Amino acid sequence: MAEKKNMFPPGLVSNLQSALASRNRAPEPDKPESDDPIPAASPDPDAAKCPKPVVLVTNGDGIESPGLTFLVQALVDEGLYEVSVCAPQLDKSLSGHSVTFGETVAVTSTDINGATAFEVSGTPADCVSLALSGALFSWSKPLLVISGIDKGPSCGHHMVYSGVVAGAREALLCGVPSISISLNWRKDQSQESDFKDAVSVCLPLINAAVRDIESGAFPKGCLLNVEVPASPLTNKGFKLARQSLWRSTPNWLAVSTNRGANFMSNQQSLGLQLAQLGRDASAAGAARRLATQKKNLVEVESVGVAGKPEFNKVKKYFKLEFLVKDQDDADEDLDFRAADNGFIAVTPISVLPRIDSDSQTAASDWISAALNITQ
Repeated sequence: MAEKKNMFPPGLVSNLQSALASRNRAPEPDKPESDDPIPAASPDPDAAKCPKPVVLVTNGDGIESPGLTFLVQALVDEGLYEVSVCAPQLDKSLSGHSVTFGETVAVTSTDINGATAFEVSGTPADCVSLALSGALFSWSKPLLVISGIDKGPSCGHHMVYSGVVAGAREALLCGVPSISISLNWRKDQSQESDFKDAVSVCLPLINAAVRDIESGAFPKGCLLNVEVPASPLTNKGFKLARQSLWRSTPNWLAVSTNRGANFMSNQQSLGLQLAQLGRDASAAGAARRLATQKKNLVEVESVGVAGKPEFNKVKKYFKLEFLVKDQDDADEDLDFRAADNGFIAVTPISVLPRIDSDSQTAASDWISAALNITQ
């Protein structure tokens, strides 16, 4: 079998290889003490004074998701890090890089063994931004932010929707190295224990990243988006990948008015009730008539103000789902294809605004011509 070319940064490769080797290395009882630069029997008295590096964990699936639970427990069990958690209270896996502005965000301490943890009534970007603000934790800045492990792929154009990638991206925008991790979940095939396996195969990468961040060898200006294959323990190894154009297909389903009402959050429901009270008590004395049509999934609201004609508002309810479709691109270096082929795909993602030269030239020519600008 041809040897796979390794395209990771040299420092990261070196530490990753060391981590993998240390897990399989047999003890050498007869090794002379002079060969060991650090005497095993004489621990450094200053070691206890050295604070552990801080690792902040967030995700998109919510603080009670198994991916985050297994990841935090593994990091705590390593005993190498001070683990802090700041994650959404609810599932925000498709919130993208949205933030909560103009509304109050509730933060509640929660119990995760060995970690300082908070759940936030906001998005992953909210969680990371708040954690890095200095308002929650005693530390000033974590060494690394890990977002995940989330359920389902977050590669290709799906990164635009992805909450787990947004958590890592927010950290990068704030100048903190970050990694986002997703499990390529397969319906009717994957199970919860796969998250635990995904953690075990990603730990060498995490440990190597921490060491290289401390030494200054970790790549700057990008986050690493990691896609773990559906069967983590049978993976074919790490593979440097490129972001693809993969995107699951949005599918909007029309639902009945009765079901539509159930999709409202408590805050939305309360807001509607308060708005209703405001309308009923308004000085204008608005005359309001609500008529619900049972057919065609349509709700018609007739609103009229004294002296003005009534008009009808047509209200419909829809629910969004994403359908996975087969991709024709056979390039094995693309993120989704590498994961589908059983590799742990690692894709560097930059926040720098980049555009290919052909698109730049075409846009420049069009703008110049359309607006009569001399270049």
